[in-house]
Amino acid sequence: MTKNTNRLLTAVVAVGMGSGFGAVTTQAQEATTTVVRIAELENDPAHLEAYKVAVREEMDESIRVEPGVLAIYSVAEKDKPNSLRFFEIYASEEAYRAHIESPHFKKYVAITQRMILARKLIETQPVQLSAKARQPE
Repeated sequence: MTKNTNRLLTAVVAVGMGSGFGAVTTQAQEATTTVVRIAELENDPAHLEAYKVAVREEMDESIRVEPGVLAIYSVAEKDKPNSLRFFEIYASEEAYRAHIESPHFKKYVAITQRMILARKLIETQPVQLSAKARQPE
């Protein structure tokens, strides 16, 4: 097996909730070093709009200033908007650790801690990561 077959080619798309597609960078990441995390959050409906403001700010800052944060996606269930899911891709375990120690992440935690009713973090093993930049309409 060649070295190239052991690599994932990941198109990294900088997005924020509701902001559309931003800058696109293509990077090759070793499949064994890429860290993918899924978070399932239930938020207090009374604080949902404030939560969205805080999480957008944190996501935008993470993508902008942390080279090891490759992508963060956030979605809400259609019929349950306070039920959010996050799909996060980091270049390595070190990049993930740096992210959770960053000032903007700590600020997000401090602001949103009382807004989150339940949190489930899921560790994953990447199988295949593929993305395509969306063309402007």
